[in-house]
Amino acid sequence: MAAQGHRQSELTQEAYDRLKGELDHLSGSGRIEIAEKIEAAREEGDLKENGGYHAAKEEQGKMEARILQLTEILRTARVGEAPHTEGVVGPGMTITVKFDGDDEEVTFLLASREESGSPIDVYSPKSPLGSAINGKRVGESVSYTLPNGKSLGVDIIDAVPYSGM
Repeated sequence: MAAQGHRQSELTQEAYDRLKGELDHLSGSGRIEIAEKIEAAREEGDLKENGGYHAAKEEQGKMEARILQLTEILRTARVGEAPHTEGVVGPGMTITVKFDGDDEEVTFLLASREESGSPIDVYSPKSPLGSAINGKRVGESVSYTLPNGKSLGVDIIDAVPYSGM
């Protein structure tokens, strides 16, 4: 059984490559750059009163945490192409919906949060809205429970494979 907090991510090849590039940079030249900053600050003298040294050490800690996060995401990721079943809601699809009581349509990408490099809003398939509409077809109406406990209806207007806009 997987440890809590470590969920498998479904990533497009593009998102996987982007995250892998970030990891390669951070664990390679990023580590070298931060080590040089720390060394330069260390040479300035007394470390207790050296703001540059403490800032560089904090930056190093954040970078190492991101390296661990990226390593885990990429280790557990399932990489695949976005589904190509137009008209059916699923991860990797651009979805357009209309909420009950609202005249405006809302368009978003249904994907994991690691896809957040997308130029449009990203909703997780595991979110209340995402899980309610996943697998539904264009033209269907569903309702889902909001975090405040109220129910909201939503009409599915469109579902097309994400094209990277």
